[in-house]
Amino acid sequence: QVQLVESGGGLVQAGGSLRLSCAASGRTFSSYAMGWFRQAPGKEREFVAAISWIGGASRDYRDSVKGRFTISRDNAKNTVYLQMNSLKPEDTAVYYCAASKSAYYSMYITSYDYWGQGTQVTVSS
Repeated sequence: QVQLVESGGGLVQAGGSLRLSCAASGRTFSSYAMGWFRQAPGKEREFVAAISWIGGASRDYRDSVKGRFTISRDNAKNTVYLQMNSLKPEDTAVYYCAASKSAYYSMYITSYDYWGQGTQVTVSS
């Protein structure tokens, strides 16, 4: 019932910035927790960031991106964003948007019910 489409990826130099967007269609988007994951070649998909409305606008990030990445959402546009600053070569990966039927965010892949196709982010040194 939910479709997610990512955009905004590209090639940037180390230290640069990108903003990823995830446009969602479907029912009760505003009540869904949303997350971003990434997958580098030869590696498993890993948690990046998540957002929900429990206790207000609750957010969480993996340690390696704290202070550099910011997740946000615009319910009027059915869109979630990932602002990425001070990018490093190790951030290179395909980034995926995900939605959970739960109102609580999670770092676990199995907690999410819907996934986008991904957008490539490449950071050169």
